[in-house]
Amino acid sequence: MELIEYIEVICKFLKDYLISSHQDGYVLGISGGVDSSVCAALIKKAVGKEKLHCLLMPIDSLPADLEDGLTLVKDLDLSYNVIDMSKGYHEYLEEFTRNNIELDASTRGNLKARMRMASLYAYGQAHRYLVVGTDNMDESYVGYFTKYGDGGVDLLPIVYLTKSEVREVGRILGIRDSLVNRIPSAGLYEGQTDEKEMGITYQDLDDYLLGKEINIEAKKRIQHLHNISEHKRVAIPRPMEFKR
Repeated sequence: MELIEYIEVICKFLKDYLISSHQDGYVLGISGGVDSSVCAALIKKAVGKEKLHCLLMPIDSLPADLEDGLTLVKDLDLSYNVIDMSKGYHEYLEEFTRNNIELDASTRGNLKARMRMASLYAYGQAHRYLVVGTDNMDESYVGYFTKYGDGGVDLLPIVYLTKSEVREVGRILGIRDSLVNRIPSAGLYEGQTDEKEMGITYQDLDDYLLGKEINIEAKKRIQHLHNISEHKRVAIPRPMEFKR
């Protein structure tokens, strides 16, 4: 199947799932990166901009992150709100400090992701909207998402697309190059990038998932990340059913 045909498959999925769920629309967190940008464009194409609302949720974010997010929603003429949770985030951290609980940079970053998830579900519940996830195939395979953060969603429309394919869909849908080619980062802390944090490049990960040969160190790293993140992709473990 050609990529342009698969775009129509995703759009039909988005349209049908909204109908079958008996909800009124979709809510999407916008980071300014290519994944959320592509999801926004796909949802607009599938169900119309009237059934999509975007939340931009800076938490001590770099100004460029918010600027890129605003560029996207304005380019696509989408409704949006900016929910700045920086103050609440720091108050949350102060409570941990007061209780002599130390949180490292990774844990603090994941806390940001979970606060954003809570905001998306608050909006979704208030408006009968479903929360859309933006994980692509690469991120899903190696578990590069926060459990009950950006991994806490109702559906994942681009989960079968590699990072390169997501970028190509962005170009097909007319998303501006500065967003399509933006250095991938979750924006969880200053200087953070996806590739630096994962320890592999998206190109190696794309190639691995497509069955191409990559260097042995990258292959080992991908397999390791996949194995240790399995708990993020499976249903919540339960004991044997209680037989009455």
